[in-house]
Amino acid sequence: MDLTLHSPLTALPGVGQARAKALAKLGLSAVGDLLAYFPREYEDRTLRESIAALPLEEPVCFAAVVAEPFRTSRVRGGMELTKGRVVDATGQLALTFFNQSYVRQALQTGQTYVFYGKVTGEGYRRQMVNPSFEREGANALTGGIFPVYPLTAGITNRFLTGLVRGALACLPQVAEPLGEDLRRQYDLAPVQAAYRDIHFPPDWQALARARRRLMFEELFCLNLGLTRIRGRRQGQQAAPFPRQDLGAFTARLPFPLTGAQRRAVEEAGADLRQPTPMNRLLQGDVGSGKTVVAAACAWFAWENGCQTALMAPTELLAQQHAKTLEGLLAGSGLVVDLLTGSMTAAQKRACRERLAAGETHLLVGTHALLSEGVDFPRLGLVITDEQHRFGVGQRAALAAKGGQGLHPHVLVMSATPIPRTLALMIYGDLDLSVLDELPPGRTPVATYLVHGDKRQRLFAFARKQVAQGRQVYVVCPAVDQEDPEGMKAAQQYGRWLQTQVFPDLRVAIVHGRQKPKDKQETMAAFAAGQVDILVSTTVIEVGVDVPNANLMIIEDADRFGLSQLHQLRGRVGRGQWQSYCVLLSDSRSETTRQRLRALTATNDGFVIAEEDLKLRGPGDFFGARQHGLPQLKLASLEGDMRLLHQAQAAARALLAQDPDLAGHPALRQRVEELFQAQGDGFN
Repeated sequence: MDLTLHSPLTALPGVGQARAKALAKLGLSAVGDLLAYFPREYEDRTLRESIAALPLEEPVCFAAVVAEPFRTSRVRGGMELTKGRVVDATGQLALTFFNQSYVRQALQTGQTYVFYGKVTGEGYRRQMVNPSFEREGANALTGGIFPVYPLTAGITNRFLTGLVRGALACLPQVAEPLGEDLRRQYDLAPVQAAYRDIHFPPDWQALARARRRLMFEELFCLNLGLTRIRGRRQGQQAAPFPRQDLGAFTARLPFPLTGAQRRAVEEAGADLRQPTPMNRLLQGDVGSGKTVVAAACAWFAWENGCQTALMAPTELLAQQHAKTLEGLLAGSGLVVDLLTGSMTAAQKRACRERLAAGETHLLVGTHALLSEGVDFPRLGLVITDEQHRFGVGQRAALAAKGGQGLHPHVLVMSATPIPRTLALMIYGDLDLSVLDELPPGRTPVATYLVHGDKRQRLFAFARKQVAQGRQVYVVCPAVDQEDPEGMKAAQQYGRWLQTQVFPDLRVAIVHGRQKPKDKQETMAAFAAGQVDILVSTTVIEVGVDVPNANLMIIEDADRFGLSQLHQLRGRVGRGQWQSYCVLLSDSRSETTRQRLRALTATNDGFVIAEEDLKLRGPGDFFGARQHGLPQLKLASLEGDMRLLHQAQAAARALLAQDPDLAGHPALRQRVEELFQAQGDGFN
């Protein structure tokens, strides 16, 4: 069978069912996926040295001849040592391999190989341990720029590199989505050359050119899709909300609005008076009171005979929103209802009936709001919380339930502070309101950066907090030890804390791979005070509001971006007690420690966002989900503003000539793939 981009990976040599399953964890199932699976970094193996000139403790590349057959011996613990010598015109070097007996056959006496590794020891103890090697020749990567890929258990970088090499045979099948005029205008490499050189660049200049081409393509397709989506809103009609008795709403509150809250409500209110749909982003730091602003907008909708839908990313967050809104609006006549996936069929049916009858004025829920049969007689306002967790298409699907030919007003909320100029660029179709002050009475969270050798003292502090009736979060960057980089994993670390450190306390574990019901029950138990210490991944980043929890311990804190750490820190400091966030990191990198110290210096999320952009660099600020936009593999929205501006201009120019991209089928397919990967429909 001829190899194609759509061939399964089992069509490649060495890929059986077990390896195919492991590769699927990396999102790789077809040969074409390999071409779009880009290296995360590169090793410079271009500089070669003679054996006599090899430096100590530095990665280095050299060519040498195998001087003798390699021999394997067993040592204590069942470990195998395979040893031998290689030589060149300047000297000889001992090579040692641990548990790699295959090298006896792989390294043939008298043959020349290119080796890459670190030399250790001096004199007769001078050796290189577990070096990478390839037979010298035109096709050898060792000695060039070597790609390093993200991996998973059972998949080595050497094996994955071989698969990508095999996939290059299908490069002629890759269609060019960018026209020749566009490539010439912006000096972009052809697509096939870009895919070849992103994996196996002949030099650093070729790598830079390949990256620039593929980054431009991503940003160009992103802007084509977003411009199309925004264009649909032109000429849309919405129900205006002329009646807005803000005084009646604020009179019900047990606290006065902050200046920022009042400003945001007035900005939204002005939009809501118009017959065109509001599209407003409400951006506020953790605890800034976004829910109150949302409640005021729902109040305006109710005063004008319209319903409101509020969609949250987790059931727990939806439940908490419903409870908070019921408290704020109790006795007003505005009826709040809740719809989630875990409700019984009878409960869901009753909720849908109340909604259809117009008895429900504000429906709070999860993705269940998008399900068939959830019908709003007069949906006037759609609110999405933690909006970066929803795709553009998911928000549009909810807005489409407006009916009567009208489009609802839209308010999207985000607790991840990002610089204002960046927010305006990303959410160019949205007006922006910022809550830049906290309600009075909130005590700042005390944040500390601690080395791992202080862990026992930290555990004693955690035990003291529990003894005083408080609760503790422990956050790990990985789920289990399948992670090849040795990060703290919630499953194993949580069991160790349960059995070895806190056997007398109630320790629970929660992570994203658990069944939704199990995860929900564990989080609910923690919220109810039935768990003392919750060991978790970042699934608790949103959706957990436990005022009694006052200590957040974040393991391997250097693995997170500052904005994400700030989000995690926002889980504590919600009660009347002094709260603490402890960042544990063994990193010796001064840049990394400087970045983490920035978090200890301020609780201002906007200051942290600016620092994150400055220190963490392109591609990391937004994390994997790019704030609900389709995930970008190479480009970063903040990393190269010039390239982003060029892509935006090119997208506008092309859509002015060809609004449906009918004359650019390969490009249209590329845009569809980008948005469909996020669950968004381009059409």
